[in-house]
Order: sequence, then C-alpha cells, then structure tokens
Amino acid sequence: MDVHDLDQFLLIGSAVLIVAVLAVRLSVSAGLPSLLMYLGLGLLLGTNGLGIEFDDADLALSLGFAALMLILAEGGITTNWAHVRPSIGFGLLLATLGSVVSVLVVAVCVHAFLGLDWTLSVLLAAVLTPTDAAAVFSVLRTVNLKHRVSGTLEAESGLNDAPIVVLVVAISTGELVENGIWAFVALILYEIVVGVGIGLAVGALGGSLLRRVALPASGLYPLVVLAFTILAYASSAAIHASGFAAIYVAALVLGNTELPHRTATRSFVEGVGWLAQIALFVMLGLLANPDEFSAWHVWMGLAAGAILTFVARPLSIAVCAAWFGINWREQLFIGWAGLRGAVPIILATIPLASGVEGSRDLFNIVFVAVVVYTLAQAAPLGALASWCGVLGEVRELEVESAPLERVSADLLQVRVSPESRLSGIEVGELRLPEGAMVSLLVRGERTIVPTTSTRIMAGDEMLIVSSRQVREQVDRRLSQVARHGRLAGWGD
Repeated sequence: MDVHDLDQFLLIGSAVLIVAVLAVRLSVSAGLPSLLMYLGLGLLLGTNGLGIEFDDADLALSLGFAALMLILAEGGITTNWAHVRPSIGFGLLLATLGSVVSVLVVAVCVHAFLGLDWTLSVLLAAVLTPTDAAAVFSVLRTVNLKHRVSGTLEAESGLNDAPIVVLVVAISTGELVENGIWAFVALILYEIVVGVGIGLAVGALGGSLLRRVALPASGLYPLVVLAFTILAYASSAAIHASGFAAIYVAALVLGNTELPHRTATRSFVEGVGWLAQIALFVMLGLLANPDEFSAWHVWMGLAAGAILTFVARPLSIAVCAAWFGINWREQLFIGWAGLRGAVPIILATIPLASGVEGSRDLFNIVFVAVVVYTLAQAAPLGALASWCGVLGEVRELEVESAPLERVSADLLQVRVSPESRLSGIEVGELRLPEGAMVSLLVRGERTIVPTTSTRIMAGDEMLIVSSRQVREQVDRRLSQVARHGRLAGWGD
C-alpha cells in the first residue's frame, strides 16, 4: 500500500465511520440493532454498490475474530455482576446444554425437511445457534428489563460463542470425524473450563496490579485494562483453550473490580466496542454478494431461521428452564430476544476459509436468515416484554455520576422529575447514609447551597457527593424516596 492508497483508505474509512456513528442514533431510537444499518452500508459499498471488492474469507475470519474479541471485552467490562449473578447458572446452561439442543434439532430438521447433506446441516445449525452480544445489547439498551432476564441474555450471549466455535472448526477441518464424538466432547469441556479459569486468573491479576500501581497518566488505565483482556484471550489460545470464554470472564472480573478511573475505562471500551461493531458489520456486508442470492438461498434462510426461532430455540429454553422453575412467559421472551448478529456470519466464514464444499451457499443462507430474523425479532421486543411481564421498574429519577478519584468518591447528578415523590420533601428527610451529602441544588438558573430544611422541587438537579463505600446505599435510598415519599423505610 503506497501513500496514495493510504490517503484513499483514510478518506473512505473516516466517512464510513462518521455515517455509521450517526446511524447509531437512528437505530437506537427505532429499537433496531445497529448491525442491520452497518450491513446495509457494507452492501452499499460492495461490488453491487460503489464497487469495492472484498472476497478474502481468511482475512474476514481473522478480522472478525479480532472484532469479536473487542465486543466481548466491552460486554464483560460494562456488565454489572450484581445483575448477572442471580441468572449466571441459567445463562451458562443455555450457552452449553441449550446450544446442544438447538444444534441437534435444527440439524435433524434441515436434513430431513430441507434436503441438505449432514455436513452442511450440522454446520448451518451450529453457526445459527449462538446469540450475538452486540445485537442483544444494542436492542436491550432501549428496553428496561428485569435484572434476572437481562442478566440471562447477557450471560448467554457472552458464553455461548466458545463451544460453537470449537464445533464449527472441528467440522470444517474434519477433526470431528477423525477423532470421534467423545474426544470432541472432552475438547469442548477442556476449552471452556480452562478458558474460564485463565480468564478468572488474568482478571484477578490485572485488578490487583492496577489497584497497586500508580500510572503516570489517567488515559493509560483504559489501555492496560483492555490489554489484560486481550492477554487472557491470547494465553488461552496459546494452550488451545477457549479464548472467547477467557476474554469475557477476564473483562467481567476487571469491570466489576474497584479500579482507578473505572468510569473513564468503561467509556473507553464502549467506544472501542462500537468501533469494532461498525468495522465488523461493514466488512461482512462487503463480503456478501447479493448477486449470488438466489431464490433457493432466500427460501433456505427463511426456513432454517423459522426452525431455529419457532422450534429449536423454544425447546432449548424449556429444557434448561426446567432446572430453574422459570415461568412460560419469561421463557417466551428469553427465547424471542436471543438475537443473531455478526457471530453467525463470522462463523460461516470458517468453512468458507477452509474450503468446505457448499460453504458459499451456507454463507448466503446464514446472511439471509440473520438479516430477516434479527429485524423480525427486534421490532416487537418492547411490546413483548410488557406482555410477558419482564419489564423492570420505571425509574422515578435520572442519575448520572462522575468519578472523584483522589478521594474514592462519586459526584451524582440527580434530576427530579415531576412524577417523582422527591418533589416537596426537605433535604434532611432524604436521610442519606453517613458519607454522602447533598452539596448543591440547581433550580433553573439559580444555584442553592442547601441546608437540611431546604425543600426539593420538581425540575431541580441535586449534586450529591458520595463515598464509594455507600454509593449503593445512596442509590437505594433515593429510589425508595422517589417511589414512596419522605416516610419510605422510616422503620428500617
């Protein structure tokens, strides 16, 4: 690549990035996964659009795995362990046993009813089975779910890539036939268990070091945190364990460790995660060639997606939910909200790069299924969540926070809505825990230094300084008063 080529690449790349970032706002407001817009942008730039050619399956696979690493790191770092912990067992079972059930059901149905040979049937079932963290999170940002439900979806999408990647690679390279089913089962167990162990170890080591070592610039902390997650992936891959399980677990540990500049770190990895999503989906859109999409590809994609969505996925949810007593409405929503996205399309490039016969047809079928069913499933999620009774509590107040690193505290900015029962009470009636205080009230253009008898009004913004030791108590107390008024918890 010479300087002229680099200039063109930077021109196109920066323009695409700006358009893609602006499209985030539209996709979020519409309640749709951003991947659909990014895939469309890739198709627009590709051979059937502006004519940019990209057909290197090996490069697409390598870049896809790199982007997926960053997306999983972002998902782990920004996940609240307190929300995920109650549902981690259900999510892990869905990622393992649930994946097995889905693969078996889809493979048998596709072979029996759609006429694909066994190799392509199992590959199609495997690549369509895993849910996609980026697709799930992009839609759930607009739907306030109960923590148990959102935690299940987050845990499943973060952990189900690992066993499926092993399966797709084993089939594409012929290792499954050569070594036998029991050797393959042992390999999956080894990869997941060792990968999780390495992720826990690297996450704990990184958190311990970063709490003890003072770096010369605050901007270095996000870089080091991200580097530790990549280290977890590379360490696992070096001994043929699951790098995807390792990077997600390491990120989860680091994201829930009390680290310096934690808020800045989360903001940084969110930006990196968005960048990875944009690059990944645009690249996959470029790799697709709509001229190759025949009526047969469309029919197969619709049929395979229907088998997965309406038969295999609900059955796998029911099998796993039986262990946890999950009611049928919650099962229905979790099944419907298991969105596909970049992961199935990335996995479809593995047999493509390995030269498996019929792999290009497989890629086209998967592309159609992902686009159609992601759009169909995402659109009604809000209404379905309400009908299934899985919506979280309505927030009576909005809270933003900024870190005060030198004193290990947070500055909370609380907006008092007209519906909130914070309106009309006195500052002293908040009864905040020791270590927290209302330092300032902003009322219109005025700023007020409050006393205990200062009355809070609708539309006010309260600035509250809270030590991190009592931050959760402050959040709970504010929520109680916002819902129930000045007497909330008086006898506690």
